[in-house]
Amino acid sequence: MLTAHTIKILQSLDKKKFRQKYNLFLVEGNKIISELPKSNIKIKEIYSTDAKNLGFTGTPVIEITEHELKKISFLQHPKDSIAVCELQVDPNFKERDIQLVLDGIQDPGNLGTIIRLADWFGIEQIICSEDTVDCYNPKVIQASMGSFTRVNMVYCNLVDYLSETKNSNVGTDMDGENIYQFEKPKKLNLIMGNEGKGLRNETEQLLHKKISIPRFGRSQSTESLNVSMAAGIILGQFFNKYN
Repeated sequence: MLTAHTIKILQSLDKKKFRQKYNLFLVEGNKIISELPKSNIKIKEIYSTDAKNLGFTGTPVIEITEHELKKISFLQHPKDSIAVCELQVDPNFKERDIQLVLDGIQDPGNLGTIIRLADWFGIEQIICSEDTVDCYNPKVIQASMGSFTRVNMVYCNLVDYLSETKNSNVGTDMDGENIYQFEKPKKLNLIMGNEGKGLRNETEQLLHKKISIPRFGRSQSTESLNVSMAAGIILGQFFNKYN
């Protein structure tokens, strides 16, 4: 049975300040929870409506009712289980040859999808500006479909990082080089900008190359692509050439 105090704490974890206060975040659904033991993420406890069939050993599993599950779930249609996990914060990170860099991404669904794309293409690390949406936001976790367990997320001052990186900084721009003609550097940071404003001026000034996705439609009237959609197109082209 869940106490009122526990319910209050778990409900508060939809906000970043409380996730940081308690050093906790939630993962919902047996399918995603099953990915956790393969990662470095530490599970504090699991609340489940079917605890006996969850199959976890060495982790406290507390059986709850569907009514209690609805109280602590952030989903419109709650799933079977909720895992309470500890935040993973590692200020030290090693630069990878191919990285995604996100400058002010605000939509949790976009970030979750980008994490999933990174996982699909084998990109192990994403560097984020400090104002990019929190990767432990429940909507990000849900949209990533378990990929957050395999992609290292780093938040830092982008100007400082991009000024010192040994990778080539490649950013998206409507006037950039055609992605289908672009020669991908061996070491690169693919930089994606904010959904509405694109890259900040201070970020743009640190680019070594600019790329764009050409429009093929007859009317040429579509102004832009969703940032996660654009990331998928660019990564597909990069890895098509890579292989």
